Amino acid sequence: MSLTQQRPSAVTAALAEDRLGVPSIVFFVISAAAPLMVVAGSVPTAYTVTGVIGVPFAFLMLGAIFALFAVGYVTMARHVVNAGAFYAYAAQGLGRTQGVATAWVALLAYNALQLGLYGIIGSAAEPLLVDWFGGSPPWWVIALVAWVVTGVLGLLRVDVNGKILSILLVSEIAIVLLFDLGDVTHAAPGGLSLEGFTPGALFVPGVGAALATVVAGFAGIESSVVFAEESKDRHRTVPIATYLGIAIIAVLYAFSAWAQTVPTGPDGIVKAASEQGTELIFNQAAAHLGSAVSTIGSVLFVTSSIACMIAFHNTTARYIFALGRENVLPSIFGRTSARTAAPIAGSLLQTVLGLIVIIVYAISGLDPVTKMFFIFGTFGGLGLLTLLTVTSISVIVFFARDPRGETTWRTRVAPALAILALCVIICLTLVNFDTVLGVEPDSVLRWILPGIFVVAIVFGLVWGRVLKSIRPEVYANIGLGAQALNGGVK
Repeated sequence: MSLTQQRPSAVTAALAEDRLGVPSIVFFVISAAAPLMVVAGSVPTAYTVTGVIGVPFAFLMLGAIFALFAVGYVTMARHVVNAGAFYAYAAQGLGRTQGVATAWVALLAYNALQLGLYGIIGSAAEPLLVDWFGGSPPWWVIALVAWVVTGVLGLLRVDVNGKILSILLVSEIAIVLLFDLGDVTHAAPGGLSLEGFTPGALFVPGVGAALATVVAGFAGIESSVVFAEESKDRHRTVPIATYLGIAIIAVLYAFSAWAQTVPTGPDGIVKAASEQGTELIFNQAAAHLGSAVSTIGSVLFVTSSIACMIAFHNTTARYIFALGRENVLPSIFGRTSARTAAPIAGSLLQTVLGLIVIIVYAISGLDPVTKMFFIFGTFGGLGLLTLLTVTSISVIVFFARDPRGETTWRTRVAPALAILALCVIICLTLVNFDTVLGVEPDSVLRWILPGIFVVAIVFGLVWGRVLKSIRPEVYANIGLGAQALNGGVK
């Protein structure tokens, strides 16, 4: 059969082209990182769980590490364009079988991050509903409303999602900065202290748990490359959006984490965070700016959760699409809508999985915040760290065969430094995994969750070998992206 005969219809051919500029991709990147959710949730948790005051410095340090990773990442994006970025980079760098194994890790990590968000939306909305109406429905009812919104938007054009995220995100960042302004203008009697920005405040006992807790705040910084096929002038758009996203996230989080220490003083932040938890930032806002501003922030906390769901839903659907397009997953997942060019089957799969998780947790009575949001998020964060490390290795191997005119800094030095830093963070995360999960040191959960990724890697390696043996035409197209077109490139 000829290439022309095999070429799929417009419904399955490709994602939409030239729909996204720098601002839209930045909105996807930062929305996935969920600024208000991190500032109101992860930051107080980091102070509470670890007792480490150097959380602001941790964000700046991690921002530098992720920027280092991005050097090789966006360089690879100029030569390999594929919505399944991690998977495609591993396939073309380390080999097709390793690419399939990476794909399973990516699917697990992104699905965990996406599905876990249904556990936080009820907690975010409940205080508002009680305040406004005197009561609140069960968390799963609120989660189902968010599920419907996310599922519907996932079927629309990607630029429509980008515009919605832009509105939510600008509002979200504005309220965070307003909260920060209220904090820094109401300093504790000791005055402003910059202790949180010093390395000595971070590198103390508990540094591993602190890094593991705040690293999830950067989840999504890699998603810029996922949208490369839909970007305008991707050689310019993707690098700018990636670096800009990392810089905004690192600076905003670091400043906000420090601002929370200003009213309490460095010595009082751990106690305040332990007593007030996720309400700390809103209580400070109510005291410094008034209850109306605090309420607005609470509303945006809810929309922050939804924006994060939309961003991860779109990213995960595109990973599924990339695998379906190359027949690593069933070809139905490689189809896009003729009207919106959205990866419809992958989006619907995400929606179905979300419904299943909500129903299971509602029936079992498990706590949606600690047992869904926190555990799923931690699990997904560990997967992302693994993917970043594998990708950096892939960059070095890929360009070692042919530098393609790229500099040594971009293809070897920066990726190697990123590998070293990421491996240290992974080791510290695993050592402190019990603290991060909030379980006892001898809990089997601290080993089961990392073990799931090991099983996924083994399964992926086996499946890659199976494809090579029984479907060599599919195996030959792994990692080729749009060129594969369901087996069209032989």
